[in-house]
Amino acid sequence: MNIKATRYIRRKLRVRSKIFGTKELPRFSVFRSNSHIYGQIIDDVKGKTLVSASDLTLKSAKGKKSEIAGIIGEEIAKKAIAAKIKKVVFDRNGLQFHGRVKAVAEGARKGGLVF
Repeated sequence: MNIKATRYIRRKLRVRSKIFGTKELPRFSVFRSNSHIYGQIIDDVKGKTLVSASDLTLKSAKGKKSEIAGIIGEEIAKKAIAAKIKKVVFDRNGLQFHGRVKAVAEGARKGGLVF
């Protein structure tokens, strides 16, 4: 395994050891690949995904990647509020809080989520 992948896994495990989602305060996890972005709200006690969204499910996914990430954040917030979830714990999944990950967080805050 290369050094970058090892460092990413260490960061991811370090972050996840401190963050845990419950039914009252679920975990908002963001995954970013080179071409797509995914977000989901998870109840770790039951091990179930409560709400999810990705740029693959958007029909009007045009623009820059960071703009699409903001739209994903708003979409997740809209679905979460419909599921009566207002507060979440943000899990950046070992990624730097910058660029598309930050855009998802700002979109979710704009949509009404609190974290």
